[in-house]
Amino acid sequence: MSLPRFYPIFDDVAWLHRMLPLGVKLVQLRIKDQPEDVLRAQLMEARDLCGSYGAALVVNDYWELAIELGCDWLHLGQEDLDEADLPAIRAAGLKLGLSTHDDAELDRALALTPDYIALGPVYPTILKKMKWHQQGVEKLTEWKARAGDVPLVAIGGMSVERAPGAFAAGADVVSAVTDITLNDDPEARVRAWLETCG
Repeated sequence: MSLPRFYPIFDDVAWLHRMLPLGVKLVQLRIKDQPEDVLRAQLMEARDLCGSYGAALVVNDYWELAIELGCDWLHLGQEDLDEADLPAIRAAGLKLGLSTHDDAELDRALALTPDYIALGPVYPTILKKMKWHQQGVEKLTEWKARAGDVPLVAIGGMSVERAPGAFAAGADVVSAVTDITLNDDPEARVRAWLETCG
């Protein structure tokens, strides 16, 4: 399965209104610490918006809402995997992306036949405190050899400038967060990403 090579992650549907018109075709909505009514409203709006632009929406974490709202994609971290009802997720036809950080997590993820695997943080990241230090691009080569046909997403400290190195090392997709959201001109940055990822 082939995925778009550029995969931005945003924390509010307002970002999708700005970025989908530029040509983003794969996007994750990762909303934290919001009441369920806000979550539901944001995910419904994002689902419909992505539908109108022919883009794939990946819902982070909230698997029950993703099923209820008829979304196409779900992303789960390792902790989320412990709580999620994987048979229900599969029965609903959701495609599944999984986070991995070490060998045990990669083995666990591959056993679940995911639709992509994310490795991170490739570089130091300011987004969240993690017990893992930077993995380095070399690990992308190793992970890709083990993942085989499963698309590999590079995440963590990624930038337009670092993307070619990640692709050369074996990543199929590069994901970015703060490189866009903290940029003085996020739209221009996304255009640069789209050009770099071709």
